[in-house]
Amino acid sequence: MKDQEESSTEEKEELQNEEIDELNSCKIELAELKDKYMRSNAEFENIKKRLEKEKSLALAYANENFARDLLDVLDALEAAASVETNDEVGEKFKEGVKNTLDLFLAKLAKHGVKPIMQHEEFDHNLHEAMMNVESAHHSSSAIVEVYQKGYQMGERVLRPSKVSVAK
Repeated sequence: MKDQEESSTEEKEELQNEEIDELNSCKIELAELKDKYMRSNAEFENIKKRLEKEKSLALAYANENFARDLLDVLDALEAAASVETNDEVGEKFKEGVKNTLDLFLAKLAKHGVKPIMQHEEFDHNLHEAMMNVESAHHSSSAIVEVYQKGYQMGERVLRPSKVSVAK
């Protein structure tokens, strides 16, 4: 009987050890699954943030090509506004063109399109050098003359300013 009790106790202990091992195994598996879940969740949140950022950039610059196409119209209006006139009709026409140009510039500015501010030094991010010229009045890499105004939309350059640069 004592042998039976010892055998029964040993079996109980063995069952308890197996259950403890199984419980520890389950705890380890749970920890691994929690880790995988946390990593997957963090990755999902990062993807979600990146997609939101890409979406906002796409919306902000959705009209970039359209605005770039309008720059030719803007150049034509600026050229018309700078024409010399000698009579009253020509002056009235020129005044109308200037008003249209001002309105057009205001509408472009409302949508984030603005002229590139003129700098004294050449910046390859904002300017396109059309030629290098000798100049006693300018330092090396200084902008001597602007041939065509540049424009940007937000931080993106729609069209660089075309300039001549001092050697």
